[in-house]
Amino acid sequence: MILFENVSKVYPNGVPALNNINLQINNGEFVLIIGESGAGKSTLNKLITREEKATSGEIIVNDMNLSTLKERKIHLLRRSIGMVFQEFRLISNMTVYENVSFAQESIGIPMNLIRSNVDQALKRVGLSSKANRFPHELSGGEQQRVAIARAIVNGPKIILADEPTGNLDMKTASEIMTLFEEINKKGTTVIMTTHNREFIERTSKRIIVIDNGSIPSDLKEKVLTS
Repeated sequence: MILFENVSKVYPNGVPALNNINLQINNGEFVLIIGESGAGKSTLNKLITREEKATSGEIIVNDMNLSTLKERKIHLLRRSIGMVFQEFRLISNMTVYENVSFAQESIGIPMNLIRSNVDQALKRVGLSSKANRFPHELSGGEQQRVAIARAIVNGPKIILADEPTGNLDMKTASEIMTLFEEINKKGTTVIMTTHNREFIERTSKRIIVIDNGSIPSDLKEKVLTS
């Protein structure tokens, strides 16, 4: 579960990013977060991963109180969260397999387990046959699937996806959204920031609107009638 109680964030230069946010996202939810550029979406994600620390209020993520979480334990929090970005952020001189296995190696998974874990992750995203390819040999949609495999290979409880379809055509974007839905059906909480209007308008999923650092009370109706 993710819980924000009266959370505000003001950056050192005095710029306010979030204002008295109260929010609960339960285990297994699929939540879309939308808002204009600068509304506070990125700050919300950074608070969840403790890349930033709240100025006031309390944040609980996966039973960890981020206000009191020791620096030496932040890696435990981040190990439970998979990240997917609009820009893919793959390592260009590594193969598909190596990009995904690196996520396992970085947290000390034994080598004898990495092969089966990576193979399973690539199978889930439909890229088993591309394991030895390099990122530049893949389409944009395939690169994003590699990024998703990397995000899920450690079995995270939460996936944070930041505009994961922003660089993709509509058909490929729809395929990627379906993949996220399949991951969610396995029990993983998915939190996605998106401007994909078509998906927003046809989805029955929970939608959170961030507007000037605050969350409106009537979330979905505001989106669909704006």
